[in-house]
Amino acid sequence: MKATVLHAPGDIRVDELPDPAIVAPTDALVRITPACVCGSDLWPYRGINDVPEPARIGHEFVGLVEEVGTEVTTVRPGDFVVAPFMYSDNTCPHCRAGIQSACATGGFWGGTDRDGRRVDGGQGEYARVPLADGTLVATSEVPSDDLVPSLLALSDVMGTGWHAAVAAGVQRGDTVVVVGDGAVGLCGVLSAAQLGAGRIVAMSRHASRQAIARRFGATDVVAERGDDAVAAVTELTDGVGADAVLECVGTGEAMTTAIRVARPGATVGYVGVPHGVELPVRAMFSRNVGVAGGVAPVREYLPMLRDLVLAGDIDPGVVFDLEVPLAEVAEAYAAMDERRAIKSLIRT
Repeated sequence: MKATVLHAPGDIRVDELPDPAIVAPTDALVRITPACVCGSDLWPYRGINDVPEPARIGHEFVGLVEEVGTEVTTVRPGDFVVAPFMYSDNTCPHCRAGIQSACATGGFWGGTDRDGRRVDGGQGEYARVPLADGTLVATSEVPSDDLVPSLLALSDVMGTGWHAAVAAGVQRGDTVVVVGDGAVGLCGVLSAAQLGAGRIVAMSRHASRQAIARRFGATDVVAERGDDAVAAVTELTDGVGADAVLECVGTGEAMTTAIRVARPGATVGYVGVPHGVELPVRAMFSRNVGVAGGVAPVREYLPMLRDLVLAGDIDPGVVFDLEVPLAEVAEAYAAMDERRAIKSLIRT
């Protein structure tokens, strides 16, 4: 089969690899249709994360079940399924507490499973899915083509944006600030709107992203950064600050801004993968500003979000503004790296 392999920073290729197969009774084999590139894929692509050797990459995909192991009971061949960006058993104590991203036996696509076997990356023609019963979420029937992008968004960015909003404690009528205008930040805007926020301030300097933010429910846009951004939010909120803040970037500057625009007693829900983040604990302590969040347990939110998509209540697939065939995956990465695209969809 053909699959995406990151050979070195900036060197993304489509390689011919052995077809995956069922190796454990809890596995499923999924034909991917389609996959996408995540902002977190750009960290190794840019060389910020180490790339010691060529490796499968990609962790967001949907597709059709081709085959299942003898112990799999919740999905069957022919089912259309959404795969969260991590696999999990959905039965361990952490999963039962709703934090499947910390599953005791789960893991990441492209890594190794609990028995030391390589796990497929998600940007290819097929993937072996470990712990299929606890991981895959099926639709009742194969969806129409127009719904597929929104279902694909549920594999990561929509669930991650939702987690930011939940972690921040967004309540009906709240003033919410969303830091970051990537796909996760935009889905954070959509999530805050679904949770009933009364005012949503999207921080964005890009017209195309601002337009999606407003479509998703943003009432205000702040294009400034740093001190100017804090001043703008302070003015918009009559000096009070935000009731909840979603940090969807992962840089030190983004976290600092998020904490500074939060009102006393507010919580910052953070889902951006931290790079160079140091919390100003003394300032947080003096203002009773909390920070909560982390790796999103997308599997926890998937059934509910699936139903919202299928009912036509949300359309997170709007964040895909570039579509390429698998053979052109290098362009999918380059476009996102150069901010020519918000999020790239890959047709396999």
